[in-house]
Amino acid sequence: MSDTTSEPPAKRKCLGVDCPNDAGTLQCPTCLKLGMTDSFFCSQDCFKKNWSQHKTVHKTAQGKTQNGTFRSITPPKAVTKPDIGNGLYNPFPTHHFTGSVRPVYPLSPMRTLPKSIRRPDWSETGIPKAEQRLSRTKIEILDAKAQEAMRKVCRLAREVLDITAAEVRPGITTDYLDEVCHNACVERDSYPSPLNYSHFPKSLCTSPNEVVCHGIPDQRILLDGDILNLDISIYHGGYHADLNETYYVGDRARANPDAIRLIETTRECLDMAIKLVKPGTLFRDFGKVIEAHAKSRGCSVHATWGGHGINTEFHPPPWIPHYAKSKVPGVCKPGMTFTIEPILTLGKPKEVYWPDDWTNTTVDGKWTAQFEHTMLVTETGVEVLTARLEDSPGAPIPIPIADEGIST
Repeated sequence: MSDTTSEPPAKRKCLGVDCPNDAGTLQCPTCLKLGMTDSFFCSQDCFKKNWSQHKTVHKTAQGKTQNGTFRSITPPKAVTKPDIGNGLYNPFPTHHFTGSVRPVYPLSPMRTLPKSIRRPDWSETGIPKAEQRLSRTKIEILDAKAQEAMRKVCRLAREVLDITAAEVRPGITTDYLDEVCHNACVERDSYPSPLNYSHFPKSLCTSPNEVVCHGIPDQRILLDGDILNLDISIYHGGYHADLNETYYVGDRARANPDAIRLIETTRECLDMAIKLVKPGTLFRDFGKVIEAHAKSRGCSVHATWGGHGINTEFHPPPWIPHYAKSKVPGVCKPGMTFTIEPILTLGKPKEVYWPDDWTNTTVDGKWTAQFEHTMLVTETGVEVLTARLEDSPGAPIPIPIADEGIST
């Protein structure tokens, strides 16, 4: 602990879980190194007592948590010269890219919203302070009113995803999809949850081909034959919703047996896990089904990323693992809302980061796919709050009987 010379604001609450005391001048030294200047505790003893839970805040800030949170963005260390004709450039020319996808800059300016739209606490500062203070073992049980609020925000999120997905086609940029998503959120009096979350610069995540997750929308043009994950999260009425799907870009993608096997197996893994959701099911049970089905199709599960709780906060507990043999504690109870969102690959389930500190790709350049739903545990089972509609884009495609493994 560090004893700072400046006094914290009057009656600042100690970050110790359930600690009734006001904070003193003691701050966590690791938080200070990470640029987090609001981590005050009442005493050394309280800090030590809460260390095992508080240190997850550091991992969140560094993007190492296994609950789907984002990493903090850093400016590029080197850039190529902008193309004379169009001004576009690769901001990381010395980076070893594992696949064919490259960042295409400049990024468009961060999009704005009307002042009337309700915002989460990170909208101005980029720091999810309330989320950082959460106990990682206390899982919220929603009452009837809160459940209705979740139904509404999830319905709106499904609309936003479907509107954005309807625009997926060869020849458009992922930045254009970000604009479509952003505008659809504004039209629904909703805030796009990723926007400025730990300084993420865009309103959704676009992850093509070998990008595992958290791709930043930019000026890259989608090609016929690509696959693309759209990860949509919105904030409305004080509650968040989160869902994503992977889509085929053009006819070449829809005719690629490897892409079909990858995408449809991932979709099926999510559906099979959802069937297990009911009171009494262990959080670790979902991963057993997901990994078994993935392996049966020659796929591997990315264990780094998992599902997470979601309600008035974006990433509260619990964390939901997608792999077998997990020792994560916890059991489903009526009133819980959380996501399940497996990521599969036909290559090695390991990731490397681009220098933007957000975009992570497979180590071998093999493609990945992901699907996600937000769900409510009911007294008798589960209600999938972000379920597909009959006219939702991106319907399943039958998996070819003969396939030889991914070739991309």
